[in-house]
Amino acid sequence: MTDSDDHNSSKVDIEDGVLRIVVATEAAGASLDLEGIDAGTSALRAVDSGTTTIGSVLLIGRGPNFCAGGNVRDFAGADDRGAFVGSVADRFHAFVRELAAVTVPIVAGVHGWAAGAGMSLVCLTDIAIGGPSTKLRPAYPSIGFTPDGGMSWTLPRIVGSGRATDILLNDSIINGEEAVRLGILSRLVGDDIVDSEAERLARTLAVGPTSAYRGIKSLLRASESATLTQQLDAEAASISAAASSPAGREGVDAFVEKRRPDFS
Repeated sequence: MTDSDDHNSSKVDIEDGVLRIVVATEAAGASLDLEGIDAGTSALRAVDSGTTTIGSVLLIGRGPNFCAGGNVRDFAGADDRGAFVGSVADRFHAFVRELAAVTVPIVAGVHGWAAGAGMSLVCLTDIAIGGPSTKLRPAYPSIGFTPDGGMSWTLPRIVGSGRATDILLNDSIINGEEAVRLGILSRLVGDDIVDSEAERLARTLAVGPTSAYRGIKSLLRASESATLTQQLDAEAASISAAASSPAGREGVDAFVEKRRPDFS
C-alpha cells in the first residue's frame, strides 16, 4: 500500500458494520475532500456489488464544519474552469450515484456549515443530525454556479418545488431549527454531541433488521412515481416477504417471547 493509499483509507473505514466516510476536513476551509470522496466511491461500489457487507453509512466532516462545498480557490486557479469544474462534478456524482444505490440507512452528522456540495450530501441522507449552530446554504448562486450533487432533484422532493425554487434562487441560509421544520435535517441535538449522536445512531441501525430497512427504502423510492394502488400492492408483497425473512421471523418470535430481537 502506498502513502497515498494510506492517506485515502484514513478517510474511509468500516467498524461495527458502519461504513464511515469523511467528506471534508479542515484543510482548504472544509471544502469537499475529493480524495475522501473517491475512496468513498470505491467503498460504496464494493457494498453495492455485494463484495462488502455493512449495516449503515455515516457521513462526517472533520473540523468545525460538515462540508463547505467545492474548493473555489481551485476553481479560480484552473486554466479551463469549465472543464475543471466539470471533472470535479463527475467525481462527486460518481460518489452520489453509489450513495443513492445503497440499501442500508445513510446517516450524517451535520455540525457547523453544510454549503454547496455539503448541503447536497445532507439532502441525500436518510437521517441527518444537526445542532442549534448548524447552517445550510446552497451557495451556488453566490459564485454564479448552478447546483450539483443532485440538489435540484432532492431538494424539491424534500421541501416542495416552490420552496426549493425560493431557497435556490435566493441562496437562502437555513438555520438548524428551520432545516428540521423543512425536513432537511431530521433532528437537533447539542452542538457538542452532533457527531457522537450520529455515530450512535449509525451503530444502532447497523445491528438492526437490515432486510427491513432495505424494503423500507425500496418502498419509499417507488412511492415517488407509483399510484396508491401500485404502492399498496408493493407494500403487500414486501411485508409478506419480510414475514418470511430471517429478520421478520426473529422480530415476531422475540415479540411473542418478550425479549429483545437479535438481528445479527
